[in-house]
Amino acid sequence: MARSTKQKPARRGSSRALSVIRKLYGQHPDADTELDYKNAYQLLVATILSAQSTDVGVNRVTPAVFRRYPDAAALAKATAGELEPLIHSTGFYRSKARSLMGMAGALVEQHHGEVPDSMEALVELPGVGRKTANVVLGHALGIPGLPVDRHVLRVSNRIGIASSDDPVEVEQELGSALPPAEWTKASDTLILHGRRICKPKPLCDQCVVRDDCHFYRTLVGGAKKRRYASNA
Repeated sequence: MARSTKQKPARRGSSRALSVIRKLYGQHPDADTELDYKNAYQLLVATILSAQSTDVGVNRVTPAVFRRYPDAAALAKATAGELEPLIHSTGFYRSKARSLMGMAGALVEQHHGEVPDSMEALVELPGVGRKTANVVLGHALGIPGLPVDRHVLRVSNRIGIASSDDPVEVEQELGSALPPAEWTKASDTLILHGRRICKPKPLCDQCVVRDDCHFYRTLVGGAKKRRYASNA
């Protein structure tokens, strides 16, 4: 069963996690979802399309999708032959089309065409997992949500404010360490830090939390100390 927004009690080190996240806010004051949307339905569609695609790529195709299918009722009547060409460039367009049509049909049949405002109901929709549900909750519905994608996984584990490669466990760890009101902003900030600075090959010299970072202290900083010692 999907959990609600309630989290476990704050774990040891939660004050450190909060301090690190707030330092990153200063480096990325513009952190927000980069998907274009006007309502919860549009964000749900865009987030489903964003799997294995870039936000820029999704934003190129969604205007045409939303013109043709302005709401769940219209999308529920779509056919694969109509929808697939519109979303082809986002990749995996056949499975995404099935998810979008299934999601829209479920919204119409079970929720009067409206996007539900709970994790439990959202993850019951075809094509919607916890990450997608958290995006919609946090950005479109004003309900605390902490999406964990590959950037959040990489950055939080490198810094040392999370300790798992399982998205649900990292969601729990970060959610326990941060006030619910900051979950969405924290996720956006970690994502942007992962895209701009803490890339697979990180730009540690540009990172404002370098001195707090487990990865930097143990690997990068340690290598510098070893080079210094060998030259002494």
